[in-house]
Amino acid sequence: MWSALQALLIYGIFAVVHGGFWSVSQYGYYNYLADAFLHGQLHLRIVPPVTHDLSLYQGHYYLYWPPLPALFMLPFVALFGISFSDTLLNLAIGALNVAMVAILLRQASIQRVIKLSRVRRGLLVMCFALGTVHLTLAPFGRVWNTGQLIGFLCVGLCYIVVLRFRGMPAFALAGLALAAAMLTRNHLVFAGLWPACYLLYRHRSLGWRRLVANTMIGILPIAAAVFLLGIYNWLRFQNVWDNGLAYHHMAAIFVGDYATYGAFNLHYLPANIFYQYIAYPLPFREESYFGGSLFLLTPIFIAAGVGIARMRPRWSMWALLGSIFLVAIPILLLMGTGWVQFGPRYTLDFTIPLLLLTAVGLRRWSINVIVLLLLNSIMHYVLGTTHFALYLLA
Repeated sequence: MWSALQALLIYGIFAVVHGGFWSVSQYGYYNYLADAFLHGQLHLRIVPPVTHDLSLYQGHYYLYWPPLPALFMLPFVALFGISFSDTLLNLAIGALNVAMVAILLRQASIQRVIKLSRVRRGLLVMCFALGTVHLTLAPFGRVWNTGQLIGFLCVGLCYIVVLRFRGMPAFALAGLALAAAMLTRNHLVFAGLWPACYLLYRHRSLGWRRLVANTMIGILPIAAAVFLLGIYNWLRFQNVWDNGLAYHHMAAIFVGDYATYGAFNLHYLPANIFYQYIAYPLPFREESYFGGSLFLLTPIFIAAGVGIARMRPRWSMWALLGSIFLVAIPILLLMGTGWVQFGPRYTLDFTIPLLLLTAVGLRRWSINVIVLLLLNSIMHYVLGTTHFALYLLA
């Protein structure tokens, strides 16, 4: 709880630097979708002042992102209208995410998935809160930030559920959390590989009939989410596979590539690898906001390599690594790098399994080394987020 309150305070300071947190951001599109839902329609009833990244189809504006974050907004928009601050919501979700990481690491330690001292766990939580791209998302509104923060929350809840509960409730709740993640960011369902493997391993003593029954209970919410997304797309675009991406008002720098290669293509792989794992964004320049190296900006994640070598049982390591790769594949093939951003924004989507591998790797690292790496990460992200906040105001 203290970690969450401290993170909320720091995130709030960055929000003030950006211009405050009481009004809806320029790109608070989920507010407008929530308003549409409240009035019984799927297209936006009120057109926002800017329509960048919105999909225009048959004279109506839609969001191509899945709709769950708009459902989070429903009670607030119902009470306060579309002017409710999406920045305020993001601050709250960001603080919850920090608390959730602390709980996850503690539960993983109790279940002996990781073996990490309380001090090292605390430093890793601090690194997540202040030394990763999470710091660049939580203090600001914007539709992209809201989706990633809520998606991260859903994935984290799935991991906590499988560590904390047993039997049918564990399968059902994990399935619900993954379904919610998929209804926020479709590819986050792949982060469920490790929870699925862990559940099957932990319940291996059950008879095969009960194990199959529990597995089906876990799959049911995910299947329902796929069905609901198909219906949602059909009602909007008369095609269950069409989410409106082809009609969205993309940035001019992407138009040519989209016309030639579409939204997902191997053509984008080199640029995505460079801006997510190689590029160093300092000193600040226009190109800095295409991303930045995950390991240069957060070097503590290098410990994940040690975790890969040392983690036991080996199936757990492979399941965590598989979760990372499965989530990363569509990210690496996607048009664009997450621009405009500071740091590798899309890597937040697989940070939960990455944190667990990192925790395993940090077990025997000196506290002094961990603190030095932590300070390096905080320096990068405090400077980067401050500059980014001012950049967004320009």
